[in-house]
Amino acid sequence: MDDLVAAGIAVVAGLLAAFLLRMLLKWLGKHADRTRWSGDDVIVAALRTVVPSGAIAGGVAVAAAALPLTSGVQRTVNQILTVLLIFVVTVAAARVVAGLVRTVTQSRSGVAGSATIFVNITRVLVLAIGFLVVLQTLGISIAPMLTALGVGGLAVALALQDTLANLFAGIHILASKTVQPGDYIRLSSGEEGYVEDINWRQTTVRALSNNLVVIPNGELAKTNMTNFMRPEQQLTILVQVGVAYDSDLEQVERVTCEVVTEVMTGVEGALPDHEPLVRFHTFGDSRIGFTVILGVGEFSDQYRIKHEFIKRLHRRYRAEGIRVPAPQRTVALQQGAVVIPQQRGSEFEPGEVASARLD
Repeated sequence: MDDLVAAGIAVVAGLLAAFLLRMLLKWLGKHADRTRWSGDDVIVAALRTVVPSGAIAGGVAVAAAALPLTSGVQRTVNQILTVLLIFVVTVAAARVVAGLVRTVTQSRSGVAGSATIFVNITRVLVLAIGFLVVLQTLGISIAPMLTALGVGGLAVALALQDTLANLFAGIHILASKTVQPGDYIRLSSGEEGYVEDINWRQTTVRALSNNLVVIPNGELAKTNMTNFMRPEQQLTILVQVGVAYDSDLEQVERVTCEVVTEVMTGVEGALPDHEPLVRFHTFGDSRIGFTVILGVGEFSDQYRIKHEFIKRLHRRYRAEGIRVPAPQRTVALQQGAVVIPQQRGSEFEPGEVASARLD
C-alpha cells in the first residue's frame, strides 16, 4: 500500500512540475516575443514541449522504481520511457535546428532567403540521428543497417536519379548565389517572375500576373537565365523617342532631361539621384531618334515609371511646341497602277516600290 502511495505521489509530482514548467516557459515566450532575434522564440517553443514531457517521464520512472516490479518489467518500463523521451527530444531538436536555419537564412540577403531546401535537409538529418539513437537504445545494432544502406544506396540513387538531380541542382543554385528567393528572373524559354521558394525538387516563381510557375531545379540549372536583381537590384531602362527634323535638338535635350528629373524625384520606385541621360542615335525617314535612360529601383517599377514618363513628356512637348511626327506613307498614282513605297517596321525604305493593279 505504501508503494502505491509513493508511486502516486511521484506521478502527481511529475504532473505538477510539468504544469509549473510549462507556465514558466509560457512567460519566457512572451518576453522572447519582444526581442529582435527570432531564434529565442524557436528555442522557447521547443522547450515547452521537451521540459514538461521530461518532468512527466521522470515522475513515471520514479513511480515505477517505487513499485515492487520484477527486473524484466522494470527494464521494459525504463526502455519505453527512454524511447519516448528520445522521440520527444528528437522532434524538438529538429524544430529548433530547422527554425534556427530558417531564421539565419531569412535574416541574410546573401543566403538562401526563405528557401526551404536547407530547412528540410537539416530536419531530416536530425530525425535520422534520433531514429538511430532509439534503435541503439533498444539494443538493435545499427551497423548491419548502415551496411545495407550503403549497398542499397546505388540502387536507390539509380531509381531516384531525377529526384537527386533536382536536389543537388537546388543546392548548387543556392550555394552559388546565382538565384535567391525574392529575385526577379527571366528564362530563355520565356517564363519570368519573382522566385518564391527553392525546395528539394523545384523552384516556384510568381509571375506578375500572380500565377505560379513551377520549374524543376535541374531544368533551371541548365537553362539560360537573366537575374534582374543581381549583382544589384537597381537597374536602368531605355525608352525610345523621336522628334521632327525641324526641332531644336538642344531644346529637345534640355526639356527631356527636365522631364526625366521630374519623374525620378516624383514617382515611387524611381532613383532620385539618377543623372538624366539623352542620346541621339538615328536619322530616320521621318524623325530623329534618340534614347532616354531612366533609373528604377527594381524590375517591376519600370512599368509605372515608363507610364508616367511618357505622359509627362508628351504633355511637355506639346507645351514647348516640339513635334513628334507620325510615320508617313506616300502613294504615287500612275496610269493603271498604284505605286506604294515598301514599308519595313514603322519606317519606309526609299526607292523601293510595290505595284498593285487597279480594278
